[in-house]
Amino acid sequence: MYEYDQYDQRIVDERVQQFRDQTARFLAGELSEDEFRPLRLMNGVYLQRHAPMLRVAIPYGLLAARQLRMLAHVARTYDRGYGHFSTRQNIQFNWPELARIPDILADLATVQMHAIQTSGNCVRNITSDPLAGVAVDEIEDPRPYCELLRQWSTLHPEFSYLPRKFKLAVSGASSDRAATAFHDIGLRLVRGTTGEIGFRVLVGGGQGRTPKVAVVLREFLERTDLLSYTEAILRVYNRFGRRDNKYKARIKILVAALGTAEFRRQVEAEWMQIRNSSLRLSAADIETMRASFAPPPYGDRRAGEPAVPIEAGSGYQRWLARNTRAHRVAGYRAVYVSLKRAGQAPGDVSAAQLDILAEVAERYSFGQLRVTHEQNVVLADVHESDLPALWQTLDSNGLGTANIGLLTDLICCPGLDFCSLANASSIPIAAAIEARFDDIDYLHDLGEIELKMSGCMNACGHHHVGHIGILGVDKNGAEYYQFTLGGVAGDGARIGERLGPAVPRAEVVDVLEGVLAVYLELRHAGERFIDTVARIGIAPFKGRVYAEAA
Repeated sequence: MYEYDQYDQRIVDERVQQFRDQTARFLAGELSEDEFRPLRLMNGVYLQRHAPMLRVAIPYGLLAARQLRMLAHVARTYDRGYGHFSTRQNIQFNWPELARIPDILADLATVQMHAIQTSGNCVRNITSDPLAGVAVDEIEDPRPYCELLRQWSTLHPEFSYLPRKFKLAVSGASSDRAATAFHDIGLRLVRGTTGEIGFRVLVGGGQGRTPKVAVVLREFLERTDLLSYTEAILRVYNRFGRRDNKYKARIKILVAALGTAEFRRQVEAEWMQIRNSSLRLSAADIETMRASFAPPPYGDRRAGEPAVPIEAGSGYQRWLARNTRAHRVAGYRAVYVSLKRAGQAPGDVSAAQLDILAEVAERYSFGQLRVTHEQNVVLADVHESDLPALWQTLDSNGLGTANIGLLTDLICCPGLDFCSLANASSIPIAAAIEARFDDIDYLHDLGEIELKMSGCMNACGHHHVGHIGILGVDKNGAEYYQFTLGGVAGDGARIGERLGPAVPRAEVVDVLEGVLAVYLELRHAGERFIDTVARIGIAPFKGRVYAEAA
């Protein structure tokens, strides 16, 4: 795990002091709201429906146990006892007092955490594969490159006021678990024709009001050119991206307007001017950063200790099959911890649970944990002999739900309960779905289904790329919900197809049940929901849903 050097720490500490002074001047009436707005946004502070919201950066989703304990402290001391993991591998606190946010940031700085560039028109938190470094299909660990990009982009003077927010994702595996095709820049580590490792560069992906699948800008980029090529892309965007209309300001709009070939021509021309500058990475630069992500001391850490007995029918075997994944080191598993149990909003985690996660990370996973894009967490390095004891601890603390990848492992934005931009509720709909589909045997029979829900077109819940997507809309002051089917965030990325007219809030769960009934009737043996939709199209689903509604 990368550890701050003296310069990193100084930047964060000084930013805390600057924001403390800015906040004090605003509260004293010395700064207007218009003057304070860009300052608070640059420090991750939003104004929500009921209170400020603070978004804390978790670069590429990686957390140490000490950082988890600090997040628990923040939740207890400054919030209402919980936090909310977002789909961008960040954590949000929904109830802090504005006057105390500088204190929160000061506490976070003591464990190398901050809220810099978690909002505003800048390069946001750089995300990656939650299985980075341990995945069996990995070409190379992407985290060193994420960190290099983080350092390059933090407080970059040229890119502090971009036309719109800007998001990067990096994946190092043959399977894309970082949704690279739906980012402003997506970077995939690949092997070239002679076996060398470099990047396939994607550009212009995104969701929101105008969802786009990214296009390939370059099939192969040498690793040494990572920063210079990324900077060239941003320079072209910063120069030509629209600033007259925020709904048309993202790079995806510029790429579509210019066309891929012309956008590529301009980027390549800009790149030629800076390729051999100080931005060029040396082999030593890369190796030095890779040393920060050296593998932990794997071994048979539990040798000689008695196995923990597990009662038959306890749910352990189901959890083992559903919530753990193969590891590149024999004798280890990666463990997904679900934050999607009944009665808890998806992605929410209590202070007590954060402390438990810190404890199990230290005991069973070398003191580290990862946040996923699906609002869950991963303990990446668990010895197989520790799995029974780990499950018992998680299960007794409401963290042992065996539903990873199933219907109730749904993504859900805060929606109208918190967000001032939302048109409709999300959390109550998620609760209604969990209540209706609470039969674990039925869920396992349904198999893998990615359900993703957003309370507005900003798509924080990634509804466009859900196998089943649900979008909340406002119709004359009433909450309605639009369904899409067939979206894919990873390999074979595509945007879901609209099912039909939006339905009232009271009908959402019934519509979902109708969609699932069609799948169960028409699927082939062993066929996943997404594959059934691809094979038969949405017409059978549409016919059933709207025939029943009529």
